[in-house]
Amino acid sequence: MFEEYRHLLTGVAYRILGSMADAEDVVQEAWLRWSGVDQGAVEDPKAYLIRVTSRLAIDRLRWAKSRREAYVGPWLPEPISTGPDVAEHVELAESVELAMLVVLETLSPLERAVFVLREAFDMPFAEIAEIIGRAEPATRQLARRAREHVQEKRPRFATDRGERREMTERFINASMNGDLDDLIAMLSQDVTVVSDGGGKARAALRVLFGVDNVTRFLMSITTPDNIAKFMASIGMPGETGVELRIEEINAAPAVVMVVGGRVVTVLSLLVVDGRIETIYLMANPDKLERLV
Repeated sequence: MFEEYRHLLTGVAYRILGSMADAEDVVQEAWLRWSGVDQGAVEDPKAYLIRVTSRLAIDRLRWAKSRREAYVGPWLPEPISTGPDVAEHVELAESVELAMLVVLETLSPLERAVFVLREAFDMPFAEIAEIIGRAEPATRQLARRAREHVQEKRPRFATDRGERREMTERFINASMNGDLDDLIAMLSQDVTVVSDGGGKARAALRVLFGVDNVTRFLMSITTPDNIAKFMASIGMPGETGVELRIEEINAAPAVVMVVGGRVVTVLSLLVVDGRIETIYLMANPDKLERLV
């Protein structure tokens, strides 16, 4: 019974937490709770398991938020591999988009849980109220406040998957060929880079703004010569092999850098009006170990 719902429960926990490692821990704890109850007395196992998982995720998020305040550099959600099945469901796809998860980080744990359960999984307010331990009117108020905040903070970006993939391919070619002119032509004047190395990988310790700063940074990490320097810095010989490829990450095409068979960097590009407006760069090895 539990295995039937494990994927769903992991999806709920990941959207609330933004971390697959934390989500898997929460789901494991939910399994322990499930194994300790009289399962025959549970009228609706699915609703029960979502309730338990959501409560555990809210508690863990409260703890995680204090931990993230001491994080080295910007904190970004853990990237996950997604397939066409996710992309076909617009609500589910949007709820795992990196840009959306970044916005959800600005909500309180209760607001985030209510938003996820309502907007991504379309749960009734009465059930959400029971999960978070609030009256239904208060739950509706949390949902309204969260929705307004998300609408205000949600970045505009191209919803055309073909356009995003085409821009991602062009980005790879310009980076690998050291084509500075083409790289600059792709960037918005207000382009930003948010990079997450967690103090364990090469990354900017603050958000970078503007074409000049962003271009210098990108060229320092993506051109062949600098990739070789990076490989030497982590103790891997140049002949180990470097590959830049496009994969479906969080329901969108992303640049994945693989060194010696190991994913070392993921870049997700947000495209607005035909230009790259935001680049999310994830390099913390702890967040990439599930990608292969």
